[in-house]
Amino acid sequence: MNAAQSSITLAQALREDINLGAKSLGLDLLYTQADLLTRYVLLLDKWNKTYNLTAIRDPRDMVFRHIIDSLSIVPHVIGNNVLDVGSGPGLPGIVLAVMNPAGKYTTLDSNGKKTRFMLQAKLDLQLDNLEVVNARVEAFTTKQTFDAITSRAFTSLVNMVEGTKHLLSPSGVYLAMKGLYPDEELKELMDRQEIELVGCEPLHVPGTDGDRHLVILRNRH
Repeated sequence: MNAAQSSITLAQALREDINLGAKSLGLDLLYTQADLLTRYVLLLDKWNKTYNLTAIRDPRDMVFRHIIDSLSIVPHVIGNNVLDVGSGPGLPGIVLAVMNPAGKYTTLDSNGKKTRFMLQAKLDLQLDNLEVVNARVEAFTTKQTFDAITSRAFTSLVNMVEGTKHLLSPSGVYLAMKGLYPDEELKELMDRQEIELVGCEPLHVPGTDGDRHLVILRNRH
């Protein structure tokens, strides 16, 4: 098998994994969505060989550990103006942008090589609904606040809220992706009495080990 044939075979396997993983979450992907997510994984795999964007080396592992994991929060995302902080190579922000072309998504990271990768992904995948920002979240300002702010293993809940509270709309929600149920982090946050817990949803992500939770928070009014 030559290199071109091998590349086609890998792309087909990735697309199949993405479709099956999404279906297990109750999501039926359009062909264009599955195609864009497949191309994103291939691009991430290519850049990862040089820039070490993720510790996951096998592109088929990337599908479950990154793509399907990111897709698992789709039913919980509200609004059409979403900020993903500490986005790394674009997770879950780029995945969410692919899933909702009508929405507006901003991915933010302070690491230059990761934002350069996200800019390349925006260009290659023609994601006109995506804005990539290279900045520390505390220093980032915008005229329009966000309906939802997502994070994936970014920092503690307290630090996330403190760093982004100037960016969330009054009716907006924080969506923090975590592993184990974050008892201590939630206790520390609830002690401040300015944030309320909407819910902590267990996420069942196929092809991954360990617990996954989505912590949903909002400001008290």
